[in-house]
Amino acid sequence: MRNASFIFLGTGTSGGIPLIACDCATCTSDDPRDTRTRSGAAFTWIDDTDTRRVVLIDTTPDLREQAIRHNLWRCDAVLYTHNHVDHIFGLDEVRRFNHVMGDVPISIYAEGYTLDALKRVYKHVFDQQHNVNKSFVATLISHEIHADRPIELHGVRFTPIRLLHGRLPILGFRIEPIRQEANGPLPLAYCTDTSGIPTDTWATLAGLDTLVLDGLRHRHHPTHFTIDQACDAALQIGARRTYLTHIAHEVKHGVTDPELPEGINLSYDGLVLGEPLPDKLA
Repeated sequence: MRNASFIFLGTGTSGGIPLIACDCATCTSDDPRDTRTRSGAAFTWIDDTDTRRVVLIDTTPDLREQAIRHNLWRCDAVLYTHNHVDHIFGLDEVRRFNHVMGDVPISIYAEGYTLDALKRVYKHVFDQQHNVNKSFVATLISHEIHADRPIELHGVRFTPIRLLHGRLPILGFRIEPIRQEANGPLPLAYCTDTSGIPTDTWATLAGLDTLVLDGLRHRHHPTHFTIDQACDAALQIGARRTYLTHIAHEVKHGVTDPELPEGINLSYDGLVLGEPLPDKLA
């Protein structure tokens, strides 16, 4: 595995920023870091067959815009954190990757309840034989996954991490190479939509180079870490660097980022960790 890069496709909340009908300082900001699409990510690398690989984490409602921004021409797999609208409502866009890649099926990995939600919302994809008209839909292979049971894809290990999003158990993902020493931003853990870290999960977060962690806003929220809570957790985890994501419009990047502890920063849409990206991810 070489030339690994982690891409913040989106870093905003479920409404995106700017919000509809809002004239607050962040929603009207001319700082591009304050424009936040719905939170999702991509991990890309070159495997030992010299093939560029791209794995998406969640398919946000803004996936089309995000894919165009980064010139994504392929998708080898999708990993899902949970079943909320802002994390699954871009699945239909994956059909374009099928077509560009020669109609190769794309594997999706999720917990059982998330797969159930996807199959209910996207009945036209998963139950094509009942479509009234033949339609251009994604070709997918579903895989049920479980916390702490790693998935190995093209030389990279993705370990599902149990997290809590309020009372809802969701997944984060630890990313690291299988057969070589980690480098660049790895090992990396992606932990969005988090309000609690179960006791058994802390060991999975040990030894990280990079932590990506939910840090919604300064005010309390029942299903997300505040920025202070996220910073406290990050300092306990002890990654070399931490980036906060799923950031609300109450947070202005240029104001909040300089106030954070050393080694902790706000992420922003389009931020790339690791190797610079090629012109086209294909």
